[in-house]
Amino acid sequence: MIEKRQFYINGEWVDPAVPNDFEVIDPSTEEACAIISLGSKADTDAAVAAAKDALPGWMYLPAEERIAYVEKLLAIYDTRGEELAQAMSAEMGAPIDMSRTQQVGSGSYHLKNFIRAAKEVPFDKPLSDRFQNDRIIMEAVGVAALITPWNWPMNQVTLKVGAAAIAGCTMVLKPSEQSPLNAMVFAQLMHEAGFPKGVFNLVNGDGPGVGTQLSGHPDVDMVSFTGSTRAGIAISQNAANTLKKVHLELGGKGANVIFADADEKAVKRGVLHMMNNTGQSCNAPSRMLVQRPIYDQAVETAAEVANSITVGNAHDEGRHIGPVVNEVQFNKIQDLIQKGIDEGARLIAGGTGRPDGMNRGFYVKPTVFADVNNEMTIAREEIFGPVLTMIPFDTEEEAVEIANDTPYGLTNYVQTQDGERANRMARKLRSGMVEMNGQSRSPGAPFGGMKQSGKGREGGVWGIEDFLEVKAVGGWAAE
Repeated sequence: MIEKRQFYINGEWVDPAVPNDFEVIDPSTEEACAIISLGSKADTDAAVAAAKDALPGWMYLPAEERIAYVEKLLAIYDTRGEELAQAMSAEMGAPIDMSRTQQVGSGSYHLKNFIRAAKEVPFDKPLSDRFQNDRIIMEAVGVAALITPWNWPMNQVTLKVGAAAIAGCTMVLKPSEQSPLNAMVFAQLMHEAGFPKGVFNLVNGDGPGVGTQLSGHPDVDMVSFTGSTRAGIAISQNAANTLKKVHLELGGKGANVIFADADEKAVKRGVLHMMNNTGQSCNAPSRMLVQRPIYDQAVETAAEVANSITVGNAHDEGRHIGPVVNEVQFNKIQDLIQKGIDEGARLIAGGTGRPDGMNRGFYVKPTVFADVNNEMTIAREEIFGPVLTMIPFDTEEEAVEIANDTPYGLTNYVQTQDGERANRMARKLRSGMVEMNGQSRSPGAPFGGMKQSGKGREGGVWGIEDFLEVKAVGGWAAE
């Protein structure tokens, strides 16, 4: 049993002010794999105070020196990949091969992109060629509370920490209590990279406890949160009392619009994308909209692909999907699958219950529903599991209407060989991101959504700028 009860505050590992043990459950076995402690207000206050004390020294350090710290962090990160992979596999159920490549790889990917993007951020520049004595200074927002989820742990930790550090913010990280072990390894990396005391702090805790304390803390200047829309609303309400800046990366219900002229691999690609990370991705293409001339064939293909996906223990090597993160998620997904059946959707793969031969672990069958309409619960709610809904459409206008008929607006997908139609769709779809014909966004592209999918952008120049304030200075002396 791993015991990791301490927090990282002001450059040191310290005991919690009040012991409050919490078991981290391995979703592959339903057994505890670690014990951590959940923080109290005293721990939160100590971490925020350390960040506040460190802020002047860090924010006024030349940007080149802050970037150099992140470069050292990246070099160290790459030496601890296996430890990070094993932690994420145990605590949130990512299959170990996928954890080594995608989960760990996302962290180094983002750090590299921030280092590259930092050179493009105008931290200090004249207003224009005409007004040289007016200065625009990009200044750190201040103390940032970083609240990260369990589904893509290192992805979200590095997106927030890398940007905040380069911007000159000091920070307190509260990782999900469901997946804290990788973040504690990351804190060791920050220490090894030599970040000054107080620049980075980590306190474990749950949302109602440490999360609420951070989002309402008078000495926290900004909250950057990734998680559910419900929690994002609560954080916004709590943060409003102190008028702090709030950055939210929330849920999604992405439409994958497949036109009749789509390439032959479009449906298979869409199903596999949906099932990746066991469907636990906010940008998953969970609604597959298929144009009617190819709908019947698409249904057959989707069923074949889903039925070919194997489910297995996260600690086993190989290409399979693992369990969902915990019992709460498992039960929620089972209820929604049953709701789909009850509301008349046609089940063509998967269904309720664990896969055959599995009686322990939070394993869900890769599930596909056909003949869904956009009013059904499974088309409206974010399921956050390996469940795909298929909806037929006739015209481009109808596809846009169905795709946009959702409170979410994170990522939509388009599959067509007609370039003009693809571009029209990209303009009409109400989402922060659109990916077409299997082409993912390039390094440094901004990640974020519209509507109830949040506000703000992560990654690249946009991610750094979210941690910056704009200061306009008149009468700047010539240098």
